Amino acid sequence: MFRNRYVRTVVVSRILLQLGIWIRNFAILLFVTDMTSNDPQAVSLISVAEYAPIFIFGIIGGTFADRWRPKRTMVWSDILSSLSVVVVLIALMYGPWYSVLLGTLVSAIFSQFSQPSAMKLFKQHVPAEELQGVMAMFQTMVAVFMVIGPMIGTIIYQNYGIEVSLAITAGMFLLSGWVLSRLPKDDVESEASQSPSFRRELVEGFRYVYGNIALRTLVMTFAVTGLASGLIQPLMLFVAIDNLGQDKTFLQWLLMVNGLAMLVGGAFIMSAAKKLQPQVMLAIGLFVSALGTVVMGWSENVVITMVTQLITGFFYPWIHVGIQMMIMTNTKGAFIGRVGGAVTPVFMGMMVIAMSIAGYMMHQFSLLTVFTVSGVLFLAGALILGPLLPKRRKAESVAG
Repeated sequence: MFRNRYVRTVVVSRILLQLGIWIRNFAILLFVTDMTSNDPQAVSLISVAEYAPIFIFGIIGGTFADRWRPKRTMVWSDILSSLSVVVVLIALMYGPWYSVLLGTLVSAIFSQFSQPSAMKLFKQHVPAEELQGVMAMFQTMVAVFMVIGPMIGTIIYQNYGIEVSLAITAGMFLLSGWVLSRLPKDDVESEASQSPSFRRELVEGFRYVYGNIALRTLVMTFAVTGLASGLIQPLMLFVAIDNLGQDKTFLQWLLMVNGLAMLVGGAFIMSAAKKLQPQVMLAIGLFVSALGTVVMGWSENVVITMVTQLITGFFYPWIHVGIQMMIMTNTKGAFIGRVGGAVTPVFMGMMVIAMSIAGYMMHQFSLLTVFTVSGVLFLAGALILGPLLPKRRKAESVAG
């Protein structure tokens, strides 16, 4: 895989982006908790600022990704993300603390143009038999930063503060854009001038998803699991504080354990990629997440919580790779951006809705109640995938 120039370049770019994102996210998380005395609703706002643009701009960015040249789109997205962080840094020096949320908001908007373009490049330049391995490799890279990202972000923030953290983030984004600029020039065929109108392509993308049973089922799964993820995403901090009685910085250790398990799970998927169907991987991953989420909300024991993080972390790459491969294998190259832009916002939209009420639900009920509801939703997402498991249906009919 690393012999492929496109894979190598995008990997280096994503390493720089992951480093910048983790430094930014953890610095902002700790900064906001310092400014608001660990207010769960304020913490929820961080997640809303990060994920709301994915819902709003996902389909727009995906459609433009199909129309624009992918390399140029990715380079400019990184450059503009870097500039947006610089603007926020200046605003923070002279304005209120919640200016930091703007940086996350704007960066997330630009990422909706960059990520579909990366998938388009892979569809164009990576052999079909290597795609699942490439997706697993990228998930493994995410796992590595789940381990080291929280630690790096915490150290930089505690030693140098929010201003230096944001400055480093801007530098990482800019370096990523420079790395991507080393790719060969895009094919001229990607120009929008040779494509139909934006509105027509947008409508075609929705029709394509609706007419494909695999993608249609994936959308329904995304809607349910988006709600499940959104309920617990902002509240992991309170697993450390309320359930385990630890300091807020203990969250980094929970994430590091989860990331180590993701690293192992990603390596397993890379070796077994051709033996597992994407929908099977996704269903198993969601089922394990359902059980693990309930245990996380119930456990007040550090060891039990850590073991649960290990197990759910191992299966998280199954979810990610399963989703990506379902999209890649069930979508024509010309529709990659639009399909990703149509499917992903469903997940993110539901996630943002759930994140917006997660803090309120915790206040009204309890952390355990919120995590239990999330676990039930994860289970529902796994069950929705039933029609896409033909081998199981065939086995049942033979047994009958």
